[in-house]
Amino acid sequence: MKTEIKYFILGALALTLAACEKNFFDTESPSAMDEAVFKSADLTEQAIGAIYNTFGEDKSFRNRLCGGYVALNTDIEHASKSEDAEYAAYNMTGGTGNLSTSNGKDPWAYLNSAIERANVVVDGIRHHSDTTDATFKYLLGEALTLRAFCYLEMVKLWGDVPASFESFNGYNSEVLYTKKQDRNVIYEQLRKDLKEAARLMPWSPNCPGKAANFTGRPSKALALGLLARMDLMYAGLAMRPDVFTEGGTKTCSVQYNVKDADARKALYQEAVWACAQIIKQEDYKFQTNFEDVFKDLCQDVTDYSQSEWIWALPFLDGARGQVLSLTGNKMSERCAGKIINTIFYAAGDKNNAKTQAMIEIVPTFYYLFDKNDKRRDITILPWTWEYDDGSGTSSDAAAFPGVPASDSKLYQKQSNIGQLYCGKLRVEWMTRSYASNEDGIDMPVLRYADVLLMFAEAAIGSKEGNAPSELYGITAQSCMDKVRTRAGLPSVPVTFDNIVNERAFELCGENIRKYDLMRWGLLKAKLEAAQQAVYDLQNNVGDYEGRPDSVWFHYTRNDQFAQSGAAFVFDKFVGLDKDAVCPAEFSKENGWVAKSFFDKDDVDIINTENWYLYKSGTNIDMHQYWPIFDVNIAASNGTLWNDYEY
Repeated sequence: MKTEIKYFILGALALTLAACEKNFFDTESPSAMDEAVFKSADLTEQAIGAIYNTFGEDKSFRNRLCGGYVALNTDIEHASKSEDAEYAAYNMTGGTGNLSTSNGKDPWAYLNSAIERANVVVDGIRHHSDTTDATFKYLLGEALTLRAFCYLEMVKLWGDVPASFESFNGYNSEVLYTKKQDRNVIYEQLRKDLKEAARLMPWSPNCPGKAANFTGRPSKALALGLLARMDLMYAGLAMRPDVFTEGGTKTCSVQYNVKDADARKALYQEAVWACAQIIKQEDYKFQTNFEDVFKDLCQDVTDYSQSEWIWALPFLDGARGQVLSLTGNKMSERCAGKIINTIFYAAGDKNNAKTQAMIEIVPTFYYLFDKNDKRRDITILPWTWEYDDGSGTSSDAAAFPGVPASDSKLYQKQSNIGQLYCGKLRVEWMTRSYASNEDGIDMPVLRYADVLLMFAEAAIGSKEGNAPSELYGITAQSCMDKVRTRAGLPSVPVTFDNIVNERAFELCGENIRKYDLMRWGLLKAKLEAAQQAVYDLQNNVGDYEGRPDSVWFHYTRNDQFAQSGAAFVFDKFVGLDKDAVCPAEFSKENGWVAKSFFDKDDVDIINTENWYLYKSGTNIDMHQYWPIFDVNIAASNGTLWNDYEY
């Protein structure tokens, strides 16, 4: 179980790092403490625990790096605080503030800290451990994989970053202050590291000790899956300096990372190979029910053989992690302590235990789904959880039969077109405690369906059509069909455009879409098209002419959702589809409610002044990345700088 992964800096590593500090005054090296730590498998595993500890820190994967900040905006997802550039378009506007505080507690600092801790473990195992031992092999593979994961996150967020693949020994200032480098240097090292990690680590059921059959620890499949993800990034397009220039340049453009077409083809071939190994070994992981994939995450199903997740970064029950709070369904603060499957720490505190729901769904995305797509109503929720304590919070009291207006009730409140929430992670699916914003749900990183779609994409050569020659007995069509069949949809040809669409429908809300669009060179075009489509939807023109102005819904009582009192959920909801009409059975007498969906008090809900995916005049291509924060540049001894007009 995940509770066996402890997020704390263990004494063993603290002593190891203390020994490094000792090197400033003592010329003896390597230290005896390093050797003692890395000759023990238990102490080495504890040292790896220090890497995980970094993930759980405030402003790290606990919140800033787990969604809501890092993967917005796209053509299918946007920040809930659209009017605030800090949230909605932080990485598409000027400014080099640090999204945090000025004391180094920020995403850049924590990712670099995790990388350095991984470097300590990698160097320690290579120099002092018995690398013929299966446990040490696994631990080395785990450290290499965690380091690669952190580097991929940094490249996604900042583009070119320092490449530091050895630990600081107390002597070499060039290791302490590593210069920013062309990202291709990092990609090439990660290719080596992840292939080595895949050789070192077994499949999850055969991993040693507590890592066996656990979604919270890496295995061969994760190393291969990250390799495929990286290969597609490396072979793809990116915003890059036209010439890598120390000190920074404003001469940047979207271009291929790798100029040679044959080299890109080799990367597609490698991605196909990596995905094929997983597909041949772990096809059993594909869940038959799309909803169960996410229920498992919310209900702490960490048994690898029972989950579609290849890796979900683990958090402690009731301790840290705001994954659901930031990316899940919306729950009003008035609901504290009222939903049955969640035991709140302070049920009586109405300012405690709520969800921030920073990710909302771009309104037009709902209309792009096939009506028969089973994923739509799991992915997109046109409602929030609300609580009426009997003081008249609900304006639809007549819709709740058998419950006097003065009685408390929990209910699903219809939201407007500008507030469609991601429903893949839901409070009501949880089976554990929830402390304020700290839900502790594991952070999803890679699942089997993504591997299938990566195989299909790499097999056709992605955007270029530069297809590999070997497919290992697997077809791109079979992989695509598998995903669509689960969704209840017929087969479509495996084309680049269809893959672009299928990845949107399958992976919405999983912090993937923005980086897909970036590597395809489509971020600007897709954002511009999506924003115009949203305005067309609001204005009832173009493809959306004739759409209904209202929605109609009906409740049924289901008290299992409430710890006490009554609970009401939708059993009928009509009006979202473009061709929807008022249901024939509609009447207020039998509990139906009609609500405006596109305006409030005769004012458009979506307009150019308060709803946007990017600010007018923004150079979207130039500002795909975050700037490196001022506090990090100031502390870098001149080794860091910003490009992209920051």
